Amino acid sequence: MSIAVSIEDLPAAIEAQIGWCYVLSVAASGQPRLVAVVPQWTADGALVVDVGGRTAENIAARPNVALVFPPAAADGYSLIVDGEVSVDDRTVMLRPVSAVMHRPAVSAIES
Repeated sequence: MSIAVSIEDLPAAIEAQIGWCYVLSVAASGQPRLVAVVPQWTADGALVVDVGGRTAENIAARPNVALVFPPAAADGYSLIVDGEVSVDDRTVMLRPVSAVMHRPAVSAIES
């Protein structure tokens, strides 16, 4: 089950999550890679995260990136944010373009 989140509502949606997120990137082999980070908002509405060298290289070469914020409660929704990214050394800046709250169907949670 997914619920769209407007870019205007994204700061509040992030605030309601657990406080950190995963950055999902793609390695040269095509395998997904993820690391846990604590994002910071910039004054102009971008999310900035510091990552390791390998993750920075992955993102610079293949800028298909998502941030996934786990829910604050087991029955809550994860927040998935996609955006346009840039990399400066080991700092990744993501300008959100879409976001959804997502969780498994209720029957999957209850079983």
